[in-house]
Amino acid sequence: MTKNTSLEHIRNIGIMAHIDAGKTTTSERILFYTGKSHKIGEVHDGNATMDWMEQEQERGITITSAATTTIWRNHMINLIDTPGHVDFTVEVERSLRILDGTIALFCAVGGVEPQSENVWRQAEKYNVPSIVFINKMDRAGADFFKVLDAIKDDLKAEAVPLVIPIGAGDQFEGIIDLVEDCAVYYDEKDSGASYHEEAIPEEWQDTYKEWKQYLLERVSETNEELLEKFCADEKIEANELRTAIREATHLRHIFPVLCGSAFKNKGVQRLLDSVVYYLPSPIDIPPVKGILPDGEEAERTPKDSDKMSALAFKVVADKHMGKLTYVRVYSGTLESGSYIYNSTKDKKQRVGRIVRMHANRQEIVEQLYCGDIGAVIGLSDTVTGDTLCSEEHPIVLEAIDFPEPVLSMAIILKNRIEQEKTMKALHKLAEEDPTFTVRLDHETNETIISGMGELHLEILLDRMKREFGLDVQAGAPQVAYRETIRREVKHEEKYVKQTGGKGQYAHIIFKIEPHEEEFEFENKVVQGRIPREYIPSVEKGAKDAMLKGSYAGFQVVNVKFTLIDGSYHDVDSSEMAFRTCASIALKEALRKAKPEILEPIMDVSVVTPEQYAGSITSHVCSKRGQIVEMGTQGSAQLIKAKVPLANLFGYTSELRNATQGRASFSMVFDKYDSVPQNIAEEIIEKQREKEKK
Repeated sequence: MTKNTSLEHIRNIGIMAHIDAGKTTTSERILFYTGKSHKIGEVHDGNATMDWMEQEQERGITITSAATTTIWRNHMINLIDTPGHVDFTVEVERSLRILDGTIALFCAVGGVEPQSENVWRQAEKYNVPSIVFINKMDRAGADFFKVLDAIKDDLKAEAVPLVIPIGAGDQFEGIIDLVEDCAVYYDEKDSGASYHEEAIPEEWQDTYKEWKQYLLERVSETNEELLEKFCADEKIEANELRTAIREATHLRHIFPVLCGSAFKNKGVQRLLDSVVYYLPSPIDIPPVKGILPDGEEAERTPKDSDKMSALAFKVVADKHMGKLTYVRVYSGTLESGSYIYNSTKDKKQRVGRIVRMHANRQEIVEQLYCGDIGAVIGLSDTVTGDTLCSEEHPIVLEAIDFPEPVLSMAIILKNRIEQEKTMKALHKLAEEDPTFTVRLDHETNETIISGMGELHLEILLDRMKREFGLDVQAGAPQVAYRETIRREVKHEEKYVKQTGGKGQYAHIIFKIEPHEEEFEFENKVVQGRIPREYIPSVEKGAKDAMLKGSYAGFQVVNVKFTLIDGSYHDVDSSEMAFRTCASIALKEALRKAKPEILEPIMDVSVVTPEQYAGSITSHVCSKRGQIVEMGTQGSAQLIKAKVPLANLFGYTSELRNATQGRASFSMVFDKYDSVPQNIAEEIIEKQREKEKK
């Protein structure tokens, strides 16, 4: 299939949105209309193709990004359906890193919700062009124009409608296509697969003219030829308009907006047309950049004949096929049975079988060409973010940034045999998910797992039970606190140790100060007062000390370490001596630098019936929450607040009980902030008690 598909006819796209905006339902319709599936799977029935995990089918949510390949208008579409829940933000992050375009889905009732704002920012970070689909136009309270305004105001995006709805809620009949200048009505008897176009009804003429004029104005601003025609009041043909929309979309100057109801099978075909017309192919985006072994920056051209380069963006442990490594090929061709070079790990590896994914089903292929997305079996040493390339032409592509875990819990292991099995399973899961970490606390001898939230850890523990047959007991959740400093301190440390033979000697003078970045090391030693080969050891020693602060035992962040002076001994100095000296010294300096504890603060949004708004506001404030905004969302009240994560454990149940199950909430990590002194003392006391056990 790929051989017959030229690069300009490939679309690598993802669907991103807030939870429950209808991403998976839209994906199911896309698969149905493109002929990839012959039956529409429904999320509420637990049989959606793209939600293949047992946990997804039980909960009715997407947990892992599912990939599939389908065809529309002779274009190959590699589609990734991403989760909307903030706990699984890693799936959105790694998908956006390798995609060329996205469909940003918004609920016509909910509008711009917290996680939809979060994923929009992620797409901005990777400069990914997007088209907008306002879904659920059939729902009571649906308001296309209100959502359009929210996208412009809240996301500061130039949202330009290509269609407008004919009615809303029960009265939603179809759409008016502003590019083709016609009304489109869908036949619900055959799942909306057939539709017909008519002249725009008389009662919609004024609305049509207003928004057609708006479309022409916005697009003309980005295209000189169109602007001349527009100013001269000349007719602009649909093909000319489409070309200009396409160019402006690729540059993120505009974001084309469509609408419909995926569940009622309305508007999805127009959405697919827009994917083909307006989202970029691999040759429409700038060539991928990377670093050569000599440190020089280089590019790889999207051509099958160019040097092979690919990025591993996801790892999955498949119970039938073993380890699957998902890759995006940026240049050249990746062939089954060939040897490739993992330039990130400096390791040569053999490519086993190559498969195209259709959710959790595989289709074996011989090769992946430039622009393709697929999975490779046999890359045992490759993890998420690694670059794969030809050994003769090594390059390291930009890796993927992942957020730090904010929640931890201890797990209880019954016996030694169980412990070995459990650790093996945990490390497999951690290899799949970079936001899930596992470590052993040597002082308490506990195994600590960390993730993005309660649901994230709950799902992973559930997977351990189902996939690995391990019934693991988990302790209470623990917040991932951090330590930092509030003042500058200068410190001098001499490390001298005599043990009969060769001794240990290191002497450093340095200062530490508060810093915006997590850690920065600067060397200001002159005239060889400390030999150059010992400087990296000082940095390593400082980093060792920052793993566990001297104030409360949490990781230290936001510190700049400046090495000023020192001395060494010709015989007794060593790299280990300087590393040990720096570690001891920094621990001492941190105590003097006015240390404080930081805690994760979450952006919380509660949607509730109006009668509960007052009590919910009071409840949020009692959790040390700060109300930042109150407004309406459809017929409900929207309360936005910043609340410490430590006070949000079990909040879903509390909210359900307080509102008879009628309110919902979502949260997104915002920042780390200072803990009040009285709370800090409680945290320190708990840490001391824990260490005594």
